[in-house]
Amino acid sequence: MTSEERRAPATVHRLRALTLLLDTAGQAFAAGNGLGANDVRALICLLDRERAGLPASPTWLAGQLGMTTASVTTLLDRLERAGHVRRTPRSDDRRRVDVVVQESAKELGWAFFGPLVDATAAVLAERTPEQRAVIDAFLDDMVASIEAPVDRPRDRGPRQSPPTLAR
Repeated sequence: MTSEERRAPATVHRLRALTLLLDTAGQAFAAGNGLGANDVRALICLLDRERAGLPASPTWLAGQLGMTTASVTTLLDRLERAGHVRRTPRSDDRRRVDVVVQESAKELGWAFFGPLVDATAAVLAERTPEQRAVIDAFLDDMVASIEAPVDRPRDRGPRQSPPTLAR
């Protein structure tokens, strides 16, 4: 085994460690704010969609979360009661609705995750533009490789469209 081949597993382990840390932060945020894991995942999907300038329907969100539309309706009812989202009729078709994250939810998220975002920005600021481009390309490739079609349990089905990465 070459030194390069030995390094690949180390990188995978670092990614796993980072994923666990981010997941733990998400769980702490959820627990501290009376949210479930799917609630947080939904808010993240909705915020990413908003940053991309695209509407987010309940059906779209169900596809992102691998949930039924009925389950997403229950989830959105809960988030709406908590004041985190609102459903608004589409201007071009009032029978359809978009889900919008409320400013108070954004402020709540920023209060918790802001230091993490700031720390990440500080680490990136220490890199050259070329290094940041390599990091971005690597992360884009990782997202694409994970989103690639894989065997999924029948009850979850494939996501309807990949999540939008905000930059």
